[in-house]
Amino acid sequence: MSWHDFWSPVRISLQVSLLSSVVVLLLGVAAAWWMSRRKCKWKIVLETVLMLPLVLPPTVVGFLLLVVLGRKSWIGQAIEWLFNAPVIFSWWAAVIAAVVVSFPLVYQTMKNGFASVDPELENAGRSSGASEWQVFRHITLPITYHSLGTAFILGFARGLGEFGATLMIAGNIPGKTQTIPTAIYVAVDAGNTPMAWAWTCAIILISFLMLLLTGNRNPAAETRTAVKTK
Repeated sequence: MSWHDFWSPVRISLQVSLLSSVVVLLLGVAAAWWMSRRKCKWKIVLETVLMLPLVLPPTVVGFLLLVVLGRKSWIGQAIEWLFNAPVIFSWWAAVIAAVVVSFPLVYQTMKNGFASVDPELENAGRSSGASEWQVFRHITLPITYHSLGTAFILGFARGLGEFGATLMIAGNIPGKTQTIPTAIYVAVDAGNTPMAWAWTCAIILISFLMLLLTGNRNPAAETRTAVKTK
């Protein structure tokens, strides 16, 4: 077992998880904030659609992404025309898969965080002449910073462990799209137990460190406390 063989899937997994967690955090915060302030009869239907990747098998999510972004779809053809390369079976495909499967966790975490904000605090900012963006930036976000941290960690951990959707849309190309979960699968299938154990220990260590960053805190409870003390 060489260091390069071990490190390559670890590096790709960390890069994919880091970028996808940043992207999904931005999307999740925007969606949760927008949905928390909308009351319409289609809201429950839209939220159900947003949460679907949480309950669908990852292979189904991967298949749908393959259909939407494949070379036969107009979206896939447009991307290939713009970037002169197909998105499927690329590093970016792994990022997209991680974003889609981790979005429900980030969205639900931020939705709960925004729901815990006292509307009177936001209304006080508006009555003082603050715009919606200023209220969001200076009042809402500081109160929900614990939820932001938790959402980022959950998105990172979910992206790190993604297997089914990644394998469907990004494949398992060593040095390009092979992440730790797909590398473990290939190692076990080939009977290479030492490599499988090495990657398993690596992903357990990374996941443990990410969870340790939360400090075993209750973000929702801390957010409520922060609201009461404002």
